[in-house]
Amino acid sequence: MDPTTYARHELLDALQRDPYPLYARARQADGLTFVPELDAWLVARDADVREVLLRSEDFSSAQSLRPDVLPAPAVFGVLGRGFGQRPTVVSTDGPAHRRHRAPINRGLSAARVAALTPYATEVATRLVDGFAADGHTEVMTSYAGELPGAVIGRLMGFAPEDVPAAVHGGHRAEQLLFRPMTEDEQLAAAEDVVALQHLLDRYARERRAQPRDDLCSAMVAALAPDTGLGPGTRELTHDQRNELVSSLQNFLVAGHLTTTALIGTALFHLLSHRDQWELLCARPELIPGAVEEAARFDTAVQGFRRTVTRPVVLAGTELPAGATVFVAYGSANRDEARHEEPDTFDITRPASPTRHVSFGHGAHGCPGSQLARTQLRLTLELFTRRFPGLRLAKDREVVMRPTMIHRSPLELPVTW
Repeated sequence: MDPTTYARHELLDALQRDPYPLYARARQADGLTFVPELDAWLVARDADVREVLLRSEDFSSAQSLRPDVLPAPAVFGVLGRGFGQRPTVVSTDGPAHRRHRAPINRGLSAARVAALTPYATEVATRLVDGFAADGHTEVMTSYAGELPGAVIGRLMGFAPEDVPAAVHGGHRAEQLLFRPMTEDEQLAAAEDVVALQHLLDRYARERRAQPRDDLCSAMVAALAPDTGLGPGTRELTHDQRNELVSSLQNFLVAGHLTTTALIGTALFHLLSHRDQWELLCARPELIPGAVEEAARFDTAVQGFRRTVTRPVVLAGTELPAGATVFVAYGSANRDEARHEEPDTFDITRPASPTRHVSFGHGAHGCPGSQLARTQLRLTLELFTRRFPGLRLAKDREVVMRPTMIHRSPLELPVTW
């Protein structure tokens, strides 16, 4: 890695580990602030964030998942053995977005989430039972990284034995998009992503032949409807397989990594603010409010890029067509104009999901927000009941992952 690239990565890492000072300066500045590390104009104020998210015709999602780091050329040779990336629910607008979103909305309906909750509770309890007698654990590995993967695997219809590989592949896809790595590390990650894609392709083809009552079947039916003589009579085309693999991979990554991050940051801030943890243990009726405050205070998905489609003026700043903006949910959630004492972590704050934008806003609002909230709620119910004496381990500093996507502790060692 050349010195200039290394220096840029160092600056980007520092920004990603703690973006909040930059956000605060940007909210007070006139107009928008250009951030070289993000190669984008920073949209920092709550009102401006909401405006952009409601104007998809002017601010396109097409490049929302543009890689932070361009992989080495050899990596593309490995990825060529997998499936080509196609637009997904995250990177489309208008009718295309609605087409991708419809089966996801149905698969994540209130009734579906309610039906899935007993399974999530069972998995959470089993995970906790596995370390309860030890007196210590590293939460990100033993719990936060396990529960959401099991739940999303169940929702999608994966066999239990395939869930670990799917979850691992999702992590590796995120790393390849957003983390600087050596070429050898990139190549290894690409191999894992290709393995995940072939796993997802197998499920798509199996569900075309034999549909089941799961989200994978619903996505196959919606995105690649069978126009043959009857159900399962026509094999998926090459283009359909590419689109389905892209969409299934996107849903898998978004469906478990965001919730893993939410659980990790929520527990970290509750334990860092001892009075808040003790209050929650004493008053479990505050758990719904604690869920919303955790999501607001340190947002798992800090934001997404949008591309300007025509010359526009936003917050007094003239933006040409093709300009990139970074729509910072994490900054909007600390906006003094919307939240009283926004830098204070307070679980007694009035709990209103519409007061923050942690799960987006408008057409691209997260369809899985209720499932994520449910998993955090049952986690807090379980941990406050089982481990009221839970504390951060004194001998190990908690460091945040350097990312704007799925912000969470690298490790969260705790004792009780």
